[in-house]
Amino acid sequence: MNQKREDVRNVAIIAHVDHGKTTLVDELLKQSGVFRENQEVMERVMDSNDIERERGITILSKNTAVMYNGTKINIIDTPGHADFGGEVERVLKMVNGVILVVDAFEGPMPQTRFVLRKALELQLPVIVCVNKIDRPEARPLAVVDEVLELFLDLDANDEQLDCPFVFASAKTGSATTNITVKNKDMKPLFDTIIDYIPAPEGDPDAGTQLLISTIDYNEYVGRIGVGKVDNGKITVNQEVVIVNHHDPDTLKKVKVSKLYEFDGLNKVEVREAGIGSIVAISGISDLHIGDTLCAPENPAPIPFQKISEPTIAMHFMVNDSPLAGKEGKYVTSRHLRDRLFRELNTDVSLRVEETDSTDSFKVSGRGELHLSVLIENMRREGYEFSVSKAEVLYRTDEKGHRLEPMEQVYIDVPEEFAGNVIEKLGQRKGELINMTPGSGSTTRLEFMIPSRGLIGYRGEFLTDTKGNGVMNAVFDSYGPYKGDISYRNLGSLIAFEAGEAITYGLFNAQERGTLFVGPGEKVYAGMVIGQTGRSEDIEVNVCKTKKLTNTRSSSADEALRLTPPRILSLEQALDFIDTDELLEVTPTSLRIRKKILDHTLRKRAAMQGKN
Repeated sequence: MNQKREDVRNVAIIAHVDHGKTTLVDELLKQSGVFRENQEVMERVMDSNDIERERGITILSKNTAVMYNGTKINIIDTPGHADFGGEVERVLKMVNGVILVVDAFEGPMPQTRFVLRKALELQLPVIVCVNKIDRPEARPLAVVDEVLELFLDLDANDEQLDCPFVFASAKTGSATTNITVKNKDMKPLFDTIIDYIPAPEGDPDAGTQLLISTIDYNEYVGRIGVGKVDNGKITVNQEVVIVNHHDPDTLKKVKVSKLYEFDGLNKVEVREAGIGSIVAISGISDLHIGDTLCAPENPAPIPFQKISEPTIAMHFMVNDSPLAGKEGKYVTSRHLRDRLFRELNTDVSLRVEETDSTDSFKVSGRGELHLSVLIENMRREGYEFSVSKAEVLYRTDEKGHRLEPMEQVYIDVPEEFAGNVIEKLGQRKGELINMTPGSGSTTRLEFMIPSRGLIGYRGEFLTDTKGNGVMNAVFDSYGPYKGDISYRNLGSLIAFEAGEAITYGLFNAQERGTLFVGPGEKVYAGMVIGQTGRSEDIEVNVCKTKKLTNTRSSSADEALRLTPPRILSLEQALDFIDTDELLEVTPTSLRIRKKILDHTLRKRAAMQGKN
């Protein structure tokens, strides 16, 4: 007999990037008494990873739980970026409802649409929380209308349309259901969760059934599976079998050695857990996302949707440049291999394949952001390696036609830049689907474009819109190949010999283009030190000193004025590199180089390529 478990609510928080959902969770934790009165708490306590904190984005879904009037509310904070969509889809299987957080000024954004569609498809009830109502330019009532339009757009049913709206300011820790009534705490939001989100139900007397939705990894205990108890109960030392909906051959007996529930930000060991509880299980080494733990008498897997396939790939290689091994701690192919395969423990949307060369691995992910976060993490851990330009993963249909991943791109730009953006994306095979006036003097453009058309475009986009444009892309589907795209119209400035860059050499080189290096930096032959103003590559000698004579003194050099070099960030460098170049990544430097360093061999390869 199915029963409801009234003392538990499971809810996911979904939102577009930067609409304040992580800050909202902070407030819910504070006001439910998770922290002591005088406890020092970091802001955005849920973003535990350094990169998450710096970029202000949530990459991995996080679990937390708060008690409110005797009911335990399990809250799962989900990523807003479509690159981490694999996380969102699975997390929604654990909950009975969602809180959709929308910025009171920006209104619903592309990723709001992406995560909301997933929630509505699963028939989950939605509470809409209009956040940041304390912003001076907030327009909460207009945003309510926009959210309802979005619901209609996504074919929500009448029940879903009749959703409660809560107006909040996560920053000041207040919420209200009536915008004209001011309130000092989050109580209205807590009450709405209890009243509107259904209690989890299941059969407490049936055999155990628990679907693993997320995997955590810890050096000390190995893999930790997180999931919700759907039926029965799970206890420590219980024997269970692992089965999988998409892999019917899986059937493995294992023992539950440790069981945890969430309490605030901590995991607390428990002896047993019943229906509706979200638990973490450790001690099972071979646990994967989508596995169901069942009682051995009745092994029935719980269905779950397949994880979205990667659309983009890069090669990660051992660094073999003349400066290799000088800055990194982990530099060998064994180090690189172990680290990449370890990442697979927690990141389900990632694929790592060995190649013909033992020094190179093909790494595929959901987008450039997905892979650049991995590169940045590895770099901080002391790894040194090089990566190739991102390339998209093609497929073929039954008739042998080549298909490529297509993305839906939403762009908000001030009107005067719209023409430029339309022209640039047109060159990259983008198709303008819709153009509507945005808020203020902005225009919203909607494109359908091949994923490869976006590779390397972000930096250009920011320059073209003077930093005022906002661009969001969501993977749509695989479509017919759209033809060749030329990525970069300008060539590279290449160092001619190894040594140290000198002011005199740089002064002569800067007339040829934009430099990426300054005086005193080490360079080597074949290293890219700048961008030319023309379409072909140019080799320059930046280590050249001036010949001194009786009448020329070395101090005359000091009068030469150098333009400060353009320092590329990791994203910009990944965008910049061309197909015949690599990015050398070390804990302290990013250097762009040609794949073939030797000038003669490079020329020969180029000639053969043309024939």
